[in-house]
Amino acid sequence: MDALNEVYDFYRAFAGEKFSVGTSVLGRDIPCMKCGEGRPFVIVQYAIHAREWITSLLALSHISNFSSCGTFYFLPVTNPDGVALALSGLSSVKEPSRADFLRGLNGGEDFSLWKANANGVDLNVNFDARWGAGIKNVFSPARENFVGSSPESEPETRALAAFTQNVCPDATVSYHSKGEEIYWYFEQEPGDCERDFRIARALAATTGYAPAYTPGSAGGYKDWCIRALHIPSFTIEVGSDGLEHPVGLSQLGRIAAQNKYVPATLAEELLWTKR
Repeated sequence: MDALNEVYDFYRAFAGEKFSVGTSVLGRDIPCMKCGEGRPFVIVQYAIHAREWITSLLALSHISNFSSCGTFYFLPVTNPDGVALALSGLSSVKEPSRADFLRGLNGGEDFSLWKANANGVDLNVNFDARWGAGIKNVFSPARENFVGSSPESEPETRALAAFTQNVCPDATVSYHSKGEEIYWYFEQEPGDCERDFRIARALAATTGYAPAYTPGSAGGYKDWCIRALHIPSFTIEVGSDGLEHPVGLSQLGRIAAQNKYVPATLAEELLWTKR
């Protein structure tokens, strides 16, 4: 199964409101499908890390089984070039010089553990939230952890940030793999911290995952949403930590079952917060 093609096929067949929020380095669309209406407004984005493509298929499950109040914008694959590399290798890259560049960064032909985009930038450390201050950050192109030349240097990052500012969401969720944890904290003010931890506990109750905090992390989409927009924002890591990367299709049923009620739970918590 090619998860990227499945996402695009699903998108073409989707009967609801849909659109591209932007394009990748290599010109691939970043698709978005809208479900529901009214508040709260929530953005859920998946597969910003290439090897974590299993989350893009979780997105299709969320859309197919959507049953929640509020308006949800689902972005199944935020890093389409990276996912294409992780699944199909250099056959997904048409330009020979680009292929040579990526082969050199990767150290070979096997891209199954690739995380970055087609510029060798890790999109989830490319946002303007203590950019470049993460303990694992690197400062030249690589298959993971390169922060880019500046915050939002990448078209995928700029597209997601601009779309988020346009929607003005009440919360965002980013799906990653692996670890079965929910990251919720990024230097919030005390009142926001109490609010966000309460929501994280509710998400933990419905998934069975643990609320967690990672000191030394910076530059992520969650971090930027918390810092720039002052909204609750969560990174949910699917798949047991005992699994190897990339988490495979055999885990999808379990992951979908664990995360089935995340949209509804989040919407209910956000509505309770507004009371």
